[in-house]
Amino acid sequence: MRTNPHILEINTRAWLARLEAKHGRRFALQEIPDEYWREFKALGFDAVWLMGVWKQSPKAGVIARENADILAQIGQVYPDFKNEDVIASPYAIYEYEAASDLGGEAGLRQLHDKLNAMGMDLFLDFVANHTAIDCPLVDTHPEFFINTGKEEPRTHKDWFFQNAAGVWIAHGRDPYFAPWTDSAQLNYFNPKTKEFMLQNLLKVASLCDGVRCDMAMLTLNKVHRDTWWEFIGGNLPKEEFWSVALQKVREERPDFKFIAEVYWGLEWEIQQMGFDYTYDKVLYDRLRFSDPESIKAHLGAEHLYQMRSIRFTANHDEEESLKAFGRDKSLAASTIIATLPGARMIYFFQMMGHPVRVPIQYVKDFFREDAPIRAYYEKLLKIASKPAFHGGQWSLTDVRNCGGDGSSRNILCWTWKQMNTASTVLINYSAAPAQCLLKVKAAGGDGKQLTEEFSGEQISVTPQLREQGFEVKLNPFESKIFTYSI
Repeated sequence: MRTNPHILEINTRAWLARLEAKHGRRFALQEIPDEYWREFKALGFDAVWLMGVWKQSPKAGVIARENADILAQIGQVYPDFKNEDVIASPYAIYEYEAASDLGGEAGLRQLHDKLNAMGMDLFLDFVANHTAIDCPLVDTHPEFFINTGKEEPRTHKDWFFQNAAGVWIAHGRDPYFAPWTDSAQLNYFNPKTKEFMLQNLLKVASLCDGVRCDMAMLTLNKVHRDTWWEFIGGNLPKEEFWSVALQKVREERPDFKFIAEVYWGLEWEIQQMGFDYTYDKVLYDRLRFSDPESIKAHLGAEHLYQMRSIRFTANHDEEESLKAFGRDKSLAASTIIATLPGARMIYFFQMMGHPVRVPIQYVKDFFREDAPIRAYYEKLLKIASKPAFHGGQWSLTDVRNCGGDGSSRNILCWTWKQMNTASTVLINYSAAPAQCLLKVKAAGGDGKQLTEEFSGEQISVTPQLREQGFEVKLNPFESKIFTYSI
């Protein structure tokens, strides 16, 4: 993959349902028409993350179809939905076997080879913290899970369920939320559990080029202890699972990539264990809730941290960007993440103009594509695929106030430079017009042009322009990107 790669997340089963409705037939993974993959490549995607390719959990499907909250959320968007179209969460992993109805392992390998031949990598899910509630291991090896044996838990009984033999096993859990009732919590203080999950990870790594690791911080020794101390005690293992696991995978696959979903300020710690990219939820929250000054402050972090961050304005967990940000602000936010250092992740339905989030357990999410939104993303992605945004040197750029209204404080600006080309990005991240004076002293050659990438407007370079700069006026949430020779 390129430096600062573009990664496309696809809700696999929901996308396949749309393709079936469009083409009048079902597709396994290896049967998806090449035209779609060629389109993704032409847009500049370096990798495709197919979310939800593993074997479905029957029990998790039943739980989803009986979950009042899930059904209510679907019903708000699709009042006439059918219960049969609600499936298991892709994060309740039954087994790391490619689903047979998606083409099985053979189909997945064929798709992997096809994507690689087109110059794209394949990413898949790995869920270290837990399995599905009906994973065969729950009955064959209950000791791999946090459990109280056949003795009823003395506290938090609602966190547990019983397997076929009557062993009380914990549900997977984030310490700040209720348990995931379709899951079973693995015990990472048991060395045999770690070895079992390492073997699963090695198997997954043989089928793709990278993994997105769900809630990666939950398996850190201190987090695991603090979440489950009542049941596993406080003695920490000497090694972290991720440190050992990443090393083992890279002994076989040196170029294999790891993305961590991680929160709570633990991003740097996870990066130090070898992860290539960690979620930048801080930036997401600042883009959604804070002002430009707060965003600038975050972008001043250490450069290596920035390079190992993966930026996003939507994914399968978050509210759709159009609803979360509003239409114009969502496009400005996406322009920000698409032109920063680090990995840039785009959710496929986001690019299509998905209006509101629907639970991932619902597959027939047949919303109408928003053509202007799609056109903007296509233009943005092609601009951000230019070499300077991937091999160049990035720096925050100061803009000067002009006009006396102080609106320049709402403009975010940075520049990419590579060899004899520079691209300067300006984004008015506010709901009011803004203006600034942009200096481009490095712009070379009188008579050459500065080209604004979105509009195609050209400005001639003159000695006066290089010395004094030029005024840039931006509408609310408008972005401009100027490319010029240096």
